[in-house]
Amino acid sequence: MGHKELKHKTKKTKHSADDEDDENGDSDGAGDRPKYGDFEAQRHWMEITLNLPIRDWYSNTTHNDLSYWGLDYPPLTAYQSYFHGLFLRLFHPDSVSLFTSRGHESYLGKLLMRWTVLSSDVLVFFPAVLYFIIVYHTDRRSGRKSEIAWHMAMILLNPCLILIDHGHFQYNCISLGLTVGAIASILSDKDLVASVLFSLALNHKQMSAYFAPAFFSHLLGKCLRHSNPIFEVLKLGIVVLSTFAVIWWPYLHSTEAFLQVLSRLAPFERGIYEDYVANFWCTTSVLIKWKRLFTTPSLKLLSFGATISACLPSMLQQIRAPSKRGFLFGLLNSAFSFYLFSFQVHEKSILLPLLPASLLAMEEPFLHSWLTHYALFSMFPLLARDKLVLPYIALSALFFLLNRAAPNRSQGTGETNSLRSFVTAFFLFCALVLHVVYVTMNPPHRYPFLFEALTMLLCFSQFVSLTVYTNAKQWMVLKRSILGDREKKLL
Repeated sequence: MGHKELKHKTKKTKHSADDEDDENGDSDGAGDRPKYGDFEAQRHWMEITLNLPIRDWYSNTTHNDLSYWGLDYPPLTAYQSYFHGLFLRLFHPDSVSLFTSRGHESYLGKLLMRWTVLSSDVLVFFPAVLYFIIVYHTDRRSGRKSEIAWHMAMILLNPCLILIDHGHFQYNCISLGLTVGAIASILSDKDLVASVLFSLALNHKQMSAYFAPAFFSHLLGKCLRHSNPIFEVLKLGIVVLSTFAVIWWPYLHSTEAFLQVLSRLAPFERGIYEDYVANFWCTTSVLIKWKRLFTTPSLKLLSFGATISACLPSMLQQIRAPSKRGFLFGLLNSAFSFYLFSFQVHEKSILLPLLPASLLAMEEPFLHSWLTHYALFSMFPLLARDKLVLPYIALSALFFLLNRAAPNRSQGTGETNSLRSFVTAFFLFCALVLHVVYVTMNPPHRYPFLFEALTMLLCFSQFVSLTVYTNAKQWMVLKRSILGDREKKLL
């Protein structure tokens, strides 16, 4: 049995039979019975939302077997599935008919599904990025068109987002687009609008909670600087609760219905990690067998404590001295904290730290390019299983060319540049070797996941280093703010 076939079969047995969440599936799985993969998950949600009453979307019934790709995202994803299902039914009714469409993988069905992903990009993500670019560059008073165009390209042509959304039939562009809109609203001092947009992002994908500490701490810090902070906090709270109430309204008629939806959003039964993700729990499991040593409730507390501890310095900085630049770094640090330490992280979750890094690409081009390279590499085993190696290579090359065209490439001292160039070349060489080894060689029979583990270890080391760097950068924003205040007092 070949290396790839062996790994594929082993991965299949690694997941439980009731592995319902496409965010934690082992591959796209096209043509693989009995659950087929990510395409089938998204298509099935359209089938369910179109043909069943809204009260049954999250309930296990004779018409909705939750063990077969049951809905496990918040209600806004269900509404999105319904409207996209209307589009599919208009042109290809058989692709979303109840029961008979199970395993439907026609060319037209997939083409229509790709159009729903592309339309989500155009209707949500693209306008949000344009809004951010206008606000960000107006605030920076940046008039160079080349800078603005390059910055927009870096955000829109994110190779990781393109590979996941268009290769896996995902809709991360919607939740990320809503988040970008909320960030732009914060930068333009429209805090109530930001609260609505971020609440919508949370109600589309629960992973948007990776950014919640940054939004909370920044808005709280601003409220505390008003003459009536309690009133300001109440305004934001009312807006958030009202937005959640509108989205969740069909499930607020009873506690049972509300808890049924809520229970679908937290896959605690799968354990603290599953696949080879470059985060703390999975990487250290090589030495510490977390699942054997601790119960699931204990691991939930451990991961919660570690996540909060990791993002607490960033939160304190924004509560103490909220600033727009500090907020952008806070988003990155908060997302990194969740990716590295939270419960049940998927490879695709690296999209969340990558978003604020792309927003900071103008002032931190090396940070953005380095994170993008290793975010891509961290997903390589997943993408290789899904036969997306060619798109992976093409998009990596496109990103490299665009990155080389950066209008403001930082110029440090000769010694600093030489050291950084050497370190950069060394780690890129390691990544290149692992790419080649993964594709061309068989692992030892005793360690069938050796190459995935090495990839995970290398990427984890880079993510930790970047987390330390970005936390330091955020606190430097506070230091500069204090120094600036002192200079003003002296004047």
